Amino acid sequence: MVIDYAFIWAALIAFAVLAYVILDGFDLGVAILFPFFPKKHDRDVMMNSVAPVWDGNETWLVLGGGGLMAVFPLAYATILPALYAPIIAMLLGLIFRGVAFEYRWRTKRWERLWDRAFTWGSVVAAFSQGVALGALVQGIPVVNRAYAGGWWDWLTPFSVATGIGLVIGYALLGATWLVMKTTGELLEKARRLALISAIGTLACMAIFSIWTPFLEPIYLQRWFGWPTAIFSLVVPALVLGCFAILFYGLRQGRDARPFLAALGLFVLGFAGIGISFYPYMIPASVTIWDAAAPESSLKFLLAGAVVLVPMILAYTAYSYWVFRGKVDPEEGYH
Repeated sequence: MVIDYAFIWAALIAFAVLAYVILDGFDLGVAILFPFFPKKHDRDVMMNSVAPVWDGNETWLVLGGGGLMAVFPLAYATILPALYAPIIAMLLGLIFRGVAFEYRWRTKRWERLWDRAFTWGSVVAAFSQGVALGALVQGIPVVNRAYAGGWWDWLTPFSVATGIGLVIGYALLGATWLVMKTTGELLEKARRLALISAIGTLACMAIFSIWTPFLEPIYLQRWFGWPTAIFSLVVPALVLGCFAILFYGLRQGRDARPFLAALGLFVLGFAGIGISFYPYMIPASVTIWDAAAPESSLKFLLAGAVVLVPMILAYTAYSYWVFRGKVDPEEGYH
């Protein structure tokens, strides 16, 4: 039996990126919602809700980025020059968010400053991720296995729209996380924000679903050509199903259900991107197999991933299990 190591690695990196988006997405979303909670006590509870897990969530970003460099060097060498600006902005935003997370607890005089750094660092990181995604979806010009575009090619109406859409989507994850983890007045306010951001997220998904197929001929063929056109019926139906679960979960006071439904929306959106992209790493230019490192390197690295990925999954699952339940507004978890 022939083993397609390039495909296996593409699936692993896709999983790492998805894990990062849905896990770090909610703690970025919590920070994005900070301006809607002006009370210090509410903000303390919000930060306590993500404190045990936020830095571990970023492990998946390191795994995805490092894996791309090691396993698909051509894709890495092509995508990075095309997206230098949004990637640098994202890293700076994550740095400001991380520093603010630690410093706001250690100062009274500058607490408001670090609150703003926490919020705007997260907004910049989320927006930059969306811009980078939009630029990749709309296509990166490649000539002779190298980036052939300019410095500002990433900045288009579509990429800006995807940046705004991802900020709204992360706000949804953050709001539903707070619904699941908090109590009292904070919970009720988070529930209202979750409903508003859910409507915004659904609207953005609808807009991008209509817009994206007309960016590249391969997208149009994939979504409206037979037999793959069946995805055009199945995926939107599942999205509406997740939205219904989220909506009724919020209305009926099911605290965990809205968060799980919001995760479902992100998984379906990610699946839609995967359906559009496959088998390309860079749409219409570089396939998975074109971008892959030599098979001997893929085998060697896969041996490490077989050990490393289950370990990351295990400690991630354990940390979420230990800190399950609601946050005690006065102490911690109970």
